Amino acid sequence: MKKLPLLILFAAMLFFSTTMQAQTKEEKLDLPGDNLNLYAVLKLFQESETLEGFEKKLNEEGSQVNNLDLDGDDKTDYIKVLDNVDGDVHTIVLQVDVNENEKQDVAVFTVQKDADNKVQVQLIGDEELYGKDYIVEPNMEDVSVDTKSGETPNPGYIGNTTKINNQDVTITKTTTVVIGTWPVVRYMFLPSYVMWHSPWYWHYYPSYWHPWRPFFWHQYWGYHSHWNPWYYGHYRRWPYYRYNHWNDFYFNSRRARSPVFYNRRQTGFYKKTYTRPETRRDGDALFKKLNPNNRLLDSNRPVTRPTKPSIQPERPTTRPIVKPIPQKPAVRPITKPIQPRPVTRPAVQKPAKPAIRPSVKPVVRTRDLKKTK
Repeated sequence: MKKLPLLILFAAMLFFSTTMQAQTKEEKLDLPGDNLNLYAVLKLFQESETLEGFEKKLNEEGSQVNNLDLDGDDKTDYIKVLDNVDGDVHTIVLQVDVNENEKQDVAVFTVQKDADNKVQVQLIGDEELYGKDYIVEPNMEDVSVDTKSGETPNPGYIGNTTKINNQDVTITKTTTVVIGTWPVVRYMFLPSYVMWHSPWYWHYYPSYWHPWRPFFWHQYWGYHSHWNPWYYGHYRRWPYYRYNHWNDFYFNSRRARSPVFYNRRQTGFYKKTYTRPETRRDGDALFKKLNPNNRLLDSNRPVTRPTKPSIQPERPTTRPIVKPIPQKPAVRPITKPIQPRPVTRPAVQKPAKPAIRPSVKPVVRTRDLKKTK
């Protein structure tokens, strides 16, 4: 009987440890692309106003998105953004200079617009960094191919919810019309748009850019794993290329591939980024520092953000009402004691007047007049 509580305690500890391991399951490809989260890149693209601004934000340390070091100098690489236009289709390449003579494409956006102003966006990771057919796109609800494929946004998709890495995710779908209103998409389809082709190249980069030492992958993943409920709620993996001329226009003619990078990958050069699993806590700490309102992010930030303006306007309306109240009673007692002053002034003057008059009237002159008569 004494052993029974110990067995129960041991079973509880085993269940708890198993649950913790399930909750901390690592999501990685064991490829260099693990250090550039394409879900985060797509989010950054959606929030940008121009391709130039997108390139700048993508290469900022504060964005916590770029963690690539393909040239092996222990510094982050500068990612260039290059737009190639084919009619109403933009093929936007993210590219890194591996050395003075070789370049490596990292990922490619395809943005296409049809006659009804419906826009489809996909972000395709290069197969050297992400494996074959690694495609991320917004959760769309009005594309006919969705119903034909039988694919789901993420494993375990049921209705509008899914569970990823033991995290509940609310699926937020959008339409091709709404995607067309993204600031950067509207910018690219303006009549005045000039095709953006990054002017920078090997060792010649903008003055505002300063490379930093990249994180080990566990720290990078420790930070971005907290964003997964948002990433997977708005974007999804997709098995098909929506751009029909993907192979003709880009893959077989414009794709840049570096032999130096390929040989390094084959020899396991980039595996060293996975050698510090203890750094995950640093990524967790960084996320908590930069995103103190974790519950807002975990519960799908776009849904909770509108609640803030409804709360904030109430505060200034109450503050001006409270402030004048203590000022009014402070003024009133000052004016009240001033009124009694004129009452005291005549009280002093009235007894003075009769005191003078009788002293003047009873003069001896009247008596003297009687005597004389």
